[in-house]
Amino acid sequence: MPDTKKESYEFTKIPSLDIPELEIYRKLNEIQLRKINEPKPGIFICESSKVILRALASGYEIVSILTAVSKPNDETKEVYQQANGAPIYLGDDSILRELAGYALTDGVLAAMKRKELPSLDSILEGKKVVAVLENVNNPTNIGAIFRSAAALNIEAIIITFDSSDPFYRRAERVSMGTVFQLPYTRLDRGEDYLTTLSKHGFKTVAMALSDEAISIDDKRLKNEEKIAVILGNEGYGLKDETIANSDYVAMIPMNPLVDSLNVAAASAVTFWELQH
Repeated sequence: MPDTKKESYEFTKIPSLDIPELEIYRKLNEIQLRKINEPKPGIFICESSKVILRALASGYEIVSILTAVSKPNDETKEVYQQANGAPIYLGDDSILRELAGYALTDGVLAAMKRKELPSLDSILEGKKVVAVLENVNNPTNIGAIFRSAAALNIEAIIITFDSSDPFYRRAERVSMGTVFQLPYTRLDRGEDYLTTLSKHGFKTVAMALSDEAISIDDKRLKNEEKIAVILGNEGYGLKDETIANSDYVAMIPMNPLVDSLNVAAASAVTFWELQH
């Protein structure tokens, strides 16, 4: 017999994107969404059912859903059911293609509420291995670093004010939703994170090419009780003052014909070597 059980969600069918409720998908970029409710937390757009479910599992709430999927698979159905009364706007594929820049993975987008970020002091409590991202600009790199960090037992990530946002759509997608699973915080401009890390007993490891750099597999690093790995900008690396004021400067031994790895690749190697 066919399943006649009524679904616990309903669609609002849309003929176009020209309704005020959809401006967050159509008109506002990711920076505007992050700041939309200042001083309160803003909104982020989440793409694909798998990533949305990971955000939901980490306690993020759906504001609305925009979808082209009227006959969902089990994963997408679970997203709809966990919307908890938030509107689910249904349009056909041609309508969703109007969203410039949105190459939908499985035809589902969700606008979700951000949460207050913890302070640097609170996020360091009880941690032994953390990472700091200083002016890492590329969302793809941010997503890849979060994914490696989650896989390799990094306990928290700290990003500087000038780094890309982990909740940008591309970072979320590249991370496969691990940006929602790993504790992180964003520093204010001028915040002295090196001093705070030291206060909490962390030894800082600046990843940089330097004549004074030790190998990342140096036993001194493995013997430290608490380690904070600092990774820098894709083009010019870490600031000189960060390198000068860190407890260690380290590098990954490699073929002398290649001077460095991409920051995301370097993070995976480093996290593997330093995990407790």
